[in-house]
Amino acid sequence: MDDLDRPDGHADPRLWGSDAIAEMLRHLALPYVALNPGSSYRGLHDSLVNHLGNRDPQMLVCLHEEHAVAIAHGWAKVTGQPMGVMLHANVGLMHASMAIYNAWCDRVPMMICGATGPVDAEKRRPWIDWIHTARDQAAMVRDYVKWDDQPASLEAALVAIARAHQITCTAPHGPTHVVFDVALQEAEIAQMPTMPDLARHAPHLPAPVDAAVLATLLTTAERPIILMGRVSRDVVDWAARVALSEHLGAQVLTDIKTGASFPTVHPLHLGPPGFFLTPEQQEALRGADLILSLDWVDAGGTIKAAGAQNVPLVQISLEETLASGTRLDTFGPVAADLTLHCLPDTAVRALVQAIPLSPGEPPETTPTHPALPFDPSPGPMNGPRFAAALGEGLRGVPTTLVRLPLSWAGAAWHFDHPMDYLGYDGGAGIGSGPGMLVGAALALRDQRSTRLPVGVLGDGDTMMGISALWTAARYDIPLLLIVANNRSYFNDEVHQERVALTRGRPVENKAIGQAIADPDLDFAALARAQGFEAFGPVSDPDTLAGAIRQATAMVRAGKPVLIDARIEPGYAAEMARGMT
Repeated sequence: MDDLDRPDGHADPRLWGSDAIAEMLRHLALPYVALNPGSSYRGLHDSLVNHLGNRDPQMLVCLHEEHAVAIAHGWAKVTGQPMGVMLHANVGLMHASMAIYNAWCDRVPMMICGATGPVDAEKRRPWIDWIHTARDQAAMVRDYVKWDDQPASLEAALVAIARAHQITCTAPHGPTHVVFDVALQEAEIAQMPTMPDLARHAPHLPAPVDAAVLATLLTTAERPIILMGRVSRDVVDWAARVALSEHLGAQVLTDIKTGASFPTVHPLHLGPPGFFLTPEQQEALRGADLILSLDWVDAGGTIKAAGAQNVPLVQISLEETLASGTRLDTFGPVAADLTLHCLPDTAVRALVQAIPLSPGEPPETTPTHPALPFDPSPGPMNGPRFAAALGEGLRGVPTTLVRLPLSWAGAAWHFDHPMDYLGYDGGAGIGSGPGMLVGAALALRDQRSTRLPVGVLGDGDTMMGISALWTAARYDIPLLLIVANNRSYFNDEVHQERVALTRGRPVENKAIGQAIADPDLDFAALARAQGFEAFGPVSDPDTLAGAIRQATAMVRAGKPVLIDARIEPGYAAEMARGMT
């Protein structure tokens, strides 16, 4: 990839507005910009190629704007840093809007560079510039970006980029969006302007925490429970969370929406992690004498569903800074007895010092840790048999599970490290999985990680995002995508069954309008057409485990690989209860 898309040199000394914008993106040390080409930023595109040499940042060509954002999303989940994204005018922004919402709900940083046709109507070409120009383009996504701007001068544009970077990198994270007028990009300039001083536009530091009151409250509780939500992927923070839980004797709940946050084999972990709580977990919340929520997604709704509203609650979160009257992604009110407005790990570090505690060694990367015994006998694969075959195929391989499908049972796998599992997509937007897998795999490749990036994706999710695979093949990004192919939009089958039971109508009709069959999708052929190695369809555990072992060797050799695994429709019990 180092030699890919190296442009020919040129000797033209002239400078353009877009050259300065490109220099500013390099000033931010963005390694990549993911994009689907468009005329509204043709000036900036030229500057990235011919002024910067297509390096620092390097362009990642995508076949759909939604994939460009999803790739940046996956990158941020691994690195904690923003990638650049370029979106063409109003039409590119509309294509990308679902993926932007996912990134927003998942609270990840991202630098989105938009563009518009000429704001000056006299400069617009007939027809096309009119339909690709909007008076307030960012209004389409303003409810789910942290900040946006459409600067009218080059100097203002450079400051806007610096400010967008500062804001996206300040917790709680979220995408920012800056729109550049095509005329601004294509204006000739006499000299390169001075870049803003990034030291004076640095991300805001998290607020310090006086942990004395909190430490007293926690240490006097006899039956505390910790809701481990959106926390950092830092291994030192992981060790601090373990030390705090052990000192308090606190049971820990994790969920599958936010990624690995606590060792699931630990005796204090009250598992399994899931999209919804089990009855046993709900009972434990009701029996607690203190609940500590570390930025748990929908803490208020979770506690209400458990019937634990009368249990004293400590809430540590920055979510209220993003609350809005139009969006509901900050969920309902959290009736807390004490609220700390800071990052959860900031509070945990302060508690470790205040108590004081001596955390153990940070966790090391270890081989995959499946929880279910492998049964190689012939026959169709339900969810548990599929997960066991996945574990058998990945035995001994350090793995990062980038995504897992809705049908996944949390009890099927153990998480021992913050990079064992990256979590869901934030907004539950179908079609995001392939792009997020590509972005996460790119980050792991660039970090020279020994981990194998694996995404287990549903068939609907994969098909909606299938053309994201081309970008992985184009830029030599090794990864393993396993399609958990139940040949249905099964989530909606569950809902239709519920409606049928409520109304006394035939449950047998639930699959009508949901099936992805007759004809079946040939995922292996779709992957091969884009440069992937591919297997399948495979329909039994032993064949799947063997295919995974072969695929692992291919990924280790630098190849992207897809496996089409046919599974029986079904949900884990806690998921089925939660969905209905």
